Amino acid sequence: IFRMKRLGKNGKPINVYKLRTMQAYSEYIQDYIYDTQQLKKGGKFNNDFRITRIGRFLRKYWLDELPMIYNLMKGELKLVGVRPLSNHYLSLYPQELVKKRQQFKPGLLPPFYADLPETLDEIIASENRYLDRYAEKPMATDLQYFAKVISNIIFRQARSQ
Repeated sequence: IFRMKRLGKNGKPINVYKLRTMQAYSEYIQDYIYDTQQLKKGGKFNNDFRITRIGRFLRKYWLDELPMIYNLMKGELKLVGVRPLSNHYLSLYPQELVKKRQQFKPGLLPPFYADLPETLDEIIASENRYLDRYAEKPMATDLQYFAKVISNIIFRQARSQ
């Protein structure tokens, strides 16, 4: 188990806990990986050599996410919502969306698994749609997204890579 610094609601730094799926210190070479490998469908890096063999298995079945339940119990995360991101990924987002994201508590189950976007632009649009809907009708939005995420995981075999 390791912790990653992320931004929570109102830009407050939080430590998000996960099972390690990459080589130690992988986050420090994230810019290099982005520059040399670019992003593949779904917003992950192409040929990311930092992921370990067991890490691929843990990610496929979301086992690496289990320690984040601790963040959920602490109240730093909610069940459905945009994921807390690294500074590198946030730097790829428009500033307007970064500010919008910080108005709300991040979540465990992102809108990504409801919409299944393939490009960074589609991911950004998906998060914008979710946040706009959530601002108007928080409970209804989270229930709708939760149902769609679970459906996509079970019936469409949506998986992390």
